[in-house]
Amino acid sequence: MNDLYLPSTMGSVDGDVSNPASLDPESLGFMCGIEVHQQLATGKLHSRQLGELYDVTIDSLPDTWTKIPRKLRAASGEGGVVDVAARFESRRNRSFVYCQSPNSGLIELDDQPPLPHDGNAVDIALTVSAMMDCKPAMLLQAMRKTVVDGSNTSGFQRTTLVATDGILKTEGGDVGIDVLCLEEDSARKLDAQQGPQGEVVTWNLDRLGIPLIEIATAPDITTPDHAQKTAIALGRVLRDTRRVRRGLGSIRQDLNVSIMCGDRVEIKGCQDLNWIPKIIRLEMARQLHFFRLTNQLRTQFSLPLLSDDRRKTDEDISVQVKEILPFTTFDVSSCFSDCTSKMVIEGLAADKIMLALPLSGFSGHIGCKELDEDGAQMPRLGRELAGAAKTAGVAGIFHSDELPAYGITQEEVNQVRNALNDADAFVLCLAPVWQAELALEGVCMRARIAFERIPQEVRQVVIRKGAPEDGTTTPMRPLPGGARMYPETDISPLPLDISRWQNIVSDLPPSQEERLSRLNESDISSDQASQLLARELDDHFFAHANDLPHKAWASTLLEHKADIGLMALVIAAMEEGHVTREGVGKLLSELEGEVPSMNEIHAKSEQLGLVPADASDLQEIIDKVVAERLDFIKERGLGAIGPLMGVVMGESGGAADGKEVSSLLKAAIERVS
Repeated sequence: MNDLYLPSTMGSVDGDVSNPASLDPESLGFMCGIEVHQQLATGKLHSRQLGELYDVTIDSLPDTWTKIPRKLRAASGEGGVVDVAARFESRRNRSFVYCQSPNSGLIELDDQPPLPHDGNAVDIALTVSAMMDCKPAMLLQAMRKTVVDGSNTSGFQRTTLVATDGILKTEGGDVGIDVLCLEEDSARKLDAQQGPQGEVVTWNLDRLGIPLIEIATAPDITTPDHAQKTAIALGRVLRDTRRVRRGLGSIRQDLNVSIMCGDRVEIKGCQDLNWIPKIIRLEMARQLHFFRLTNQLRTQFSLPLLSDDRRKTDEDISVQVKEILPFTTFDVSSCFSDCTSKMVIEGLAADKIMLALPLSGFSGHIGCKELDEDGAQMPRLGRELAGAAKTAGVAGIFHSDELPAYGITQEEVNQVRNALNDADAFVLCLAPVWQAELALEGVCMRARIAFERIPQEVRQVVIRKGAPEDGTTTPMRPLPGGARMYPETDISPLPLDISRWQNIVSDLPPSQEERLSRLNESDISSDQASQLLARELDDHFFAHANDLPHKAWASTLLEHKADIGLMALVIAAMEEGHVTREGVGKLLSELEGEVPSMNEIHAKSEQLGLVPADASDLQEIIDKVVAERLDFIKERGLGAIGPLMGVVMGESGGAADGKEVSSLLKAAIERVS
């Protein structure tokens, strides 16, 4: 195993990278905060379109949806500066196709000015702020946040600061809330295809503009497990409003992670809360690994070592590093004229070139795939270089530490080295000229960064088949700077009326504990209470609890998905003796989408044969069943109730009430036992 993975190597920072679970957060100077983005159950924030999502894929897009091609570019904000992330995205040479869903109009297409903030969305954001004791902003000013990855047709996302300086109670201790914002959700990516002139990305506009609450915590999280508890607590506060969306993709968590010898990295794609501790530990291991690699490279090239404290100023060595790693590429396509690799053959035949970038002195530092003790890929420079190349849209790269492989022979590796004047290490990229140059420029920049502290950047969890592959991450883009944000001039600032805030503070939704306590005071089981709370059905339960039997009403809510008012009417009809317990589900299904009167419910129940059998008729049926099965009853005693229930229900044509049948059967069996 590479000695970079071992404790106390190349620096004073201890920790075994091959065992991320063993890393000590406190000794490593661990810092972590969470950003949560939660969709609200309202219309769109600045267009009043319905906040509806359409279950379509690139293959099932309706022909009636208009498709609009666009190309975006980076521009300077009002401060006259182009944001670093925007500049990066603009070089990717991408174009976009926007699919106009039925709930997207001229505002979503950026062909009409936005409307003021949706009042319901503002109230929800203020409610969440008050629930965490945040201090509200007295003037809500929409800002433009530059986004040029195509996910917003305008090239920016509208976001509004709502509140600051709050407190979240968690099992691991209090966590500060730095900011709470209200912003627009982005479009949904449907497809990405590589074309001869660059990548073409297709977006669905149905999600664009749905209100999001963004909550950013202070870096008060003490451990990876505490991060998970914090995410759970944030989600619980949001759900307590009963005004947020549920389901896959409705809430997203981003992690801000650093250790003392590293720097802040934002990790996106943490959908499953159970993965949060592992993702964080792997990021700690990654930052530790690259700190050690940096000092190993610096030692090799006689450069001053990097401090293990990021707060200390490090000597600028950028000039020396550029001399060590100049950006000079070579067309080595001729070295592969006899290559048997299908990928290489097909690529060269399609007018791609094999471009090489020498990385002198990097032999053995790029690395090959190794797994840690939990089966996750351990950090290596080669993976970072590949991530940097992929931002140009290429599928990947080859590098000398892993060759020969992939159908590339040792002879071809030797030919490449000869063409590069015997460079000990190199990277290859097979792509059109412009794209290969852009990809290898990214590789060169990332290789130079290997001499520095790890960059502040945005990374994403590697997802395979809808779930994290192993908890590792890949780079997305540089961490945005302050230049990306500037005022939205099309929306007037919204003053916060003090009476509006006071009304919200005085009428906050109950907490989870308060809701559970109230449920436990009802005539239902503890299991029913827990399930009603977990599925956020407690408000519906109490809306009709005064008029309906509690246990039956709770069971109906938990067992059926139907209109709440309709379910309440059917249960009332059941209590009046107009429908059997067993007939409730069928009756609800038959009445789906209707608003029937009680008389219409009675009529439908009778039509379907769901009216309970007459008591005298039912007793007669039970007496008959018991008389015919005396031997079985004497053998089983009260254990015969279960088997005989089905017999009685069958004899009654399904019109008997199960609870009544059970009671009468028990009495009849006791009489003959």
